[in-house]
Amino acid sequence: MKAIAQDRYGSPDVLEFGEVDKPAVGDHEVLVRVRAAAVNARDWHLMRGDPYVARLVLGLRRPKERIRGTDFAGRVEAVGEKVTRLRPGDEVFGEADGAFAEYVCAPEGAVAAKPANLTFEQAAAVPLAGNTALMGLRDLGRVRPGQQVLINGASGGVGTFAVQIAKALGAEVTGVCSTRNADLVRSLGADRIVDYTREDFTRGGRRYDLVFDLVGNRSLTDIRSALTPAGTVVLSGGGVSEGGSVFGPMGLLLKGQALSRFAGGHRLLVLTATPNRENLDELRRLAEAGKVSPVIDRTYPLSEAPEAIRYLEVEHARAKVVVTV
Repeated sequence: MKAIAQDRYGSPDVLEFGEVDKPAVGDHEVLVRVRAAAVNARDWHLMRGDPYVARLVLGLRRPKERIRGTDFAGRVEAVGEKVTRLRPGDEVFGEADGAFAEYVCAPEGAVAAKPANLTFEQAAAVPLAGNTALMGLRDLGRVRPGQQVLINGASGGVGTFAVQIAKALGAEVTGVCSTRNADLVRSLGADRIVDYTREDFTRGGRRYDLVFDLVGNRSLTDIRSALTPAGTVVLSGGGVSEGGSVFGPMGLLLKGQALSRFAGGHRLLVLTATPNRENLDELRRLAEAGKVSPVIDRTYPLSEAPEAIRYLEVEHARAKVVVTV
């Protein structure tokens, strides 16, 4: 089968489009004929082996998993002997390593029925980003109707889902983004926009019940100054500026864990999102109810997946970038 593989860490130039062996389905897995796959920041972190400390798990000299990509949507080709929920021909979406390929094997528990009202391209954009937003807001943030929620990084892959999910949970939402993305974030339901090129949300005087930080470009002291007395900060990733290439976005997350015991009345929480079928089912319900709609910036054919990752890494893509197979 055709796939995007890599045998060393580096820039998108290390990614190669070519033939690899078709995966064999395990007892608890499904084999999916991929129709579309989404690009995530995770892909270029894995591509570069950045942060370096992650190579202890990913592979010291080269990635253990050769094929890039995580989010996918497609049709079930075959199922393992112990799979009970899915059958060949089912349209599905989910998460698994190796999604930039014609076929991907995924655990049954990381796959769910595709939202009926979404295309394969739209459905592929949902799993990782949508799950991150759902877990950060509903599970860690415990968002309730009427609360004031700020999304820092509202125009990104996770941010565009977070704005919509926060609204679906009944919150009043403030989205932090650049001038060029203000209309997009407003169209997703944000009640208020903070243009970070003109305004600092930590110095505006407004207080929030929850700050969902998807960027990692502000100190925790600054973020806490924007909270209500019993407010919550949920940290999810961010850039490499906080920890450098050694620790990368984990720098801010580690700091959040260390400082959480000194937070007073504030809750400082670190989000680690994991694939979850029940959450995929909830995201499907939200999509089919019209409460969540994926936003796609650009699409690329599978052979140009390296360029798709380069675009996400360099050009600060809005929302999601999708690869079609």
